[in-house]
Amino acid sequence: MKISINRKELLSSGLMLLIGIGTVIVSLDYDVGSLSLMGPGYFPLLLGLLLIMVSMIMIATSSVDIEEDLNRYGGKPQYRAWAYVVLGMVLFILLGQYGGLVPATFALVFVSALGDRSNSVKAAILLGLAVSILAVAIFHYGLRMQFPLFAWG
Repeated sequence: MKISINRKELLSSGLMLLIGIGTVIVSLDYDVGSLSLMGPGYFPLLLGLLLIMVSMIMIATSSVDIEEDLNRYGGKPQYRAWAYVVLGMVLFILLGQYGGLVPATFALVFVSALGDRSNSVKAAILLGLAVSILAVAIFHYGLRMQFPLFAWG
């Protein structure tokens, strides 16, 4: 087993970190406000903090076992995963418009999870149900988004 640092990922993670820090600094020039009364700097501040968090995780995991990845995927493009994820997004758009938040979220997660060959249908269903419940709790009840849970007809 040979562990080496993936320099491309490390450099891209560093660039993302710099962009996140810059976004946070610039967003502080605007009124941030609060969660109930957001100012123009609130959303950029949250995006900048999220970008910093994701880039820090990427930097921490930039050491990768290249041989293990090649053995796992055989160096071949994963067309099945791409197709299922794109199909999941298309279904989310269509079902979001005509079915509501719950069926759209379930379809997105269920179909996208099937793109991974190691997932079973049962695991994809459970994942879809769990994420749908979280989406309802966060977006419908927590943030009070104007996205109907079900919109048949």
